[in-house]
Amino acid sequence: MTSSAHLADFDPSLIADRTYVTRRRFTTVDAPAVLSLTICLLTLFPAYLIVPGMTDLGRPALVVAFLLGSWWIIARLSPRLMMVGPQPIRWVALVYVLSLLISYAVGFLRGLTTMEVNAADRAMLGAIAFLGVMLIAADGIPNWERLQGVLRVFVWCSCFMAVIGLVQALAYIDLTQQLLIPGLQPKGWIVGLEVRGGGVRVASTAFHYIEFSLIMVMALPFAIHFARFAPTPRQRHLFAVAALLIAGAVPVTMSRTGFLALAVVLAVLFPVWGWRLRYNMFVVGVGLLAAMAVAKPDVMNTITAIFLDAENDPSVTARTKRYEMVGQYFSQTPWLGRGTGTWVSPQYQYLDNQWLGTALQNGWVGVAALASLYIGAVWLAGLALRRTAVVAERHLCACLIAVVLTGILANATFDAFSFSTYSTILALMLGLCGALWRFTHPARTVRTSAPLKADR
Repeated sequence: MTSSAHLADFDPSLIADRTYVTRRRFTTVDAPAVLSLTICLLTLFPAYLIVPGMTDLGRPALVVAFLLGSWWIIARLSPRLMMVGPQPIRWVALVYVLSLLISYAVGFLRGLTTMEVNAADRAMLGAIAFLGVMLIAADGIPNWERLQGVLRVFVWCSCFMAVIGLVQALAYIDLTQQLLIPGLQPKGWIVGLEVRGGGVRVASTAFHYIEFSLIMVMALPFAIHFARFAPTPRQRHLFAVAALLIAGAVPVTMSRTGFLALAVVLAVLFPVWGWRLRYNMFVVGVGLLAAMAVAKPDVMNTITAIFLDAENDPSVTARTKRYEMVGQYFSQTPWLGRGTGTWVSPQYQYLDNQWLGTALQNGWVGVAALASLYIGAVWLAGLALRRTAVVAERHLCACLIAVVLTGILANATFDAFSFSTYSTILALMLGLCGALWRFTHPARTVRTSAPLKADR
């Protein structure tokens, strides 16, 4: 059999001090392919479907994510498979996992109930999946082309979620009930449609309305990116349509968090855009709001009310009333917390705040370690933005910075790591920041050669 290789090789390695080169790869099943599969399983299947006989970690996407964590560990232990060379995201991940392990041990020293023990074990397994996606993305994506391929999959899968959500909101039909996959079984609470004010909140294939809104906000910058920089006019037009659908899905979630996250994204990208694009985005935004006001005036009234009347909103007051209780528990174990994963409902109250949950479970050390994930990723993407002079690459760096910053906000408004669709996509974005840093490394050189024909 005859095959050909691209001029630019794919698989980065280090052969000299701080000097990256590439070598040919002959496999088609690589890290970007498996990450793309994970995105599809996360977004195309309803979040409540699991492998029979398993816990909530039995979602097919989480099983693949856990295998990615195992794959990365095996690769690090093998001198033939190991990705060598500097990668700061590994050190950030190490700090984070050590904080989880220390608090995990502290919890067992304190003495745990059966519910807490099970929750702690689930939290550690979930951390392996989370870090597996992040590290495979940072170390395993070989070049810009493959990274953009992963992001294209994310945009189109998010577009699918947006269409499902828009149909739910306009027709009051929960299409996810028709997306039952043979071999999988429903488990846990099914969110369905929720009446809020004069409209209906929808979650599409996500587990919660806030989660759905954040996925849409995370996908929107990349849809805009490809609408600008896709290689052909047809592709740019298709991505523009995808961006409109994704943007249109944000209001139907009626999520305050989604609108605040969207404001963060626009605030980061606005300085990167030219005046023409800023004008176009303004016109499109006004047009979408006008269309929503005509098609669903009650929805617009509800969205306005969740901001203007926030002090009387039960979802806000319930969160603020818990602060005193959180302070009392936190004062008992301020440094290392009560134990990883041990703040579990119904034994304890829902917090709807990942920062507070981390503080209670992992203490100040855990909060600092979690913050280092976000700060480290933003710093790496910022370095990549400074290093590259290519307009498209700079815009992609800015998109990742915006998405990671929304994660800092989202942690203050819901239990982010309890929702696996959002947390896994977040892990991917953190890892991509590390990949961008590697792609723009000043000592990176690319060895190319003529196409190779090989008989097999």
